[in-house]
Amino acid sequence: MRRIIWFNMVSLDGFFEGPDRQIDWHNVDEEFNEFAIEQMESLDTLLFGRVTYEMMASYWPTEMAVRDDPVVAGKMNGIAKIVYSTTLEKTDWNNSSLIEKDIIEETARLKKQPGKDMAIFGSGELGNTLLQAGLVDEIRVMVNPILLGDGHPLFKTEKERQKLKLLNSRTFHNGNVLLCYQAGTNGAPA
Repeated sequence: MRRIIWFNMVSLDGFFEGPDRQIDWHNVDEEFNEFAIEQMESLDTLLFGRVTYEMMASYWPTEMAVRDDPVVAGKMNGIAKIVYSTTLEKTDWNNSSLIEKDIIEETARLKKQPGKDMAIFGSGELGNTLLQAGLVDEIRVMVNPILLGDGHPLFKTEKERQKLKLLNSRTFHNGNVLLCYQAGTNGAPA
């Protein structure tokens, strides 16, 4: 069975974006890009909510993205992308498809298909929905060395407390710290 990995960058005070969806504080450098390429090697599908999809689709297919980061742009533009939205009418970015209803059932069906792992990049609302449904297998949080003071928190645990099991961690030279957790109640697999 394929796994779903939820990756997000957060501030030390737990925000994945600023109050007006700002992400200009993301601490990205060559070491991070090497990690991003390594991470994408294990994936064959990206899962996005509408807002993150539109943001990614407005950047990665551009000449600037291809010029500034050709390897990541090639991977982002080539990989299969699924967008969860009830308001988006079509997807124009290469290899994108749309899921408009039955999010939980459709995602469970996707996990049963053969293939590499799938990942949620950003997409806080989608990530929380799939986490609460028990469909997220691993959470990867890249903590950036910044305090935003305000913004949108990554986790919205509306149900019971969830214990996680630390799988590994990695410190980056720029001060970022990657924390990888196995999701599921009491550290059991999702």
